[in-house]
Amino acid sequence: MTQRVALATVMDQLSIDAVITGFATAVDDGAWQDYRELFTGDGRADYRSAGGVEGAVPEVAQWLEETMRRFPVRQHLIVNRRFDIQDLGGYSGDRAEVRADYLNPMRQLGAPDDGTGTPATTAPDFVSGGRYAFGLLRAGTGWRIRTVTVHEKWRSLSGELTPG
Repeated sequence: MTQRVALATVMDQLSIDAVITGFATAVDDGAWQDYRELFTGDGRADYRSAGGVEGAVPEVAQWLEETMRRFPVRQHLIVNRRFDIQDLGGYSGDRAEVRADYLNPMRQLGAPDDGTGTPATTAPDFVSGGRYAFGLLRAGTGWRIRTVTVHEKWRSLSGELTPG
């Protein structure tokens, strides 16, 4: 592998990593237009293993917006990212797959607070963990998500662990 190819691969990994991080922060911040813009025009998302929906990104983003209103405090931690970028004989292609684990603690609307109007520092009402499978394409504007599938492995509701 030449230095030029190695540098291009590293740049692709960094760009893809920024898209995955943007995905998590868009959901956490309720930035639904930002969420939509991370996907290709034909992008699809599948949240069925976590009790959600599967479909085209505009419909899934609408479902997320409505669902996440019940959880005003949320934080998606996406870790252990494994990249598989298309290899065209030593050169990066325009397709990539990323497998990444997630941990997602959330506080439900109306949860007790400490009297200051901010949520209490007790354990979250809902925590789940699992793995995301992302399929990405290089578009004219950079890397975009074409598909994302949630594979929930477990969840905990107020301390009770439930396998996913």
